[in-house]
Amino acid sequence: QVQLVESGGGLVHPGGTMRLSCAASGFTIELYEMSWFRQAPGAEREMVARSINFGGRNEYADSVKGRFTISRDRTKNTVYLQMDSLKPEDTGVYYCFARKSGVGNYWGQGTQVTVSL
Repeated sequence: QVQLVESGGGLVHPGGTMRLSCAASGFTIELYEMSWFRQAPGAEREMVARSINFGGRNEYADSVKGRFTISRDRTKNTVYLQMDSLKPEDTGVYYCFARKSGVGNYWGQGTQVTVSL
């Protein structure tokens, strides 16, 4: 059974840091494009970071470049999103997403991140 389980969300002050984890089961992330999306209240879901492959090719939304870092741990079959210098506009539900052309797409259940004083 394919499953993505996010963790690590919560409340953080502006300027703070947070690391999200996405533990995958039922497939190996090595074969998939892995991404983090977020959805703010009243807004559409947007991609914030994408890991194309284990070769290190990553892409980021302009709003998070230089502050967020996506990474993978092959041994733990887990994807991470390190978030630094957090801003109130980073608040939202963060979702892990796995995609493999010709196979399928999978979403996690999401984890809430709130950046506030």
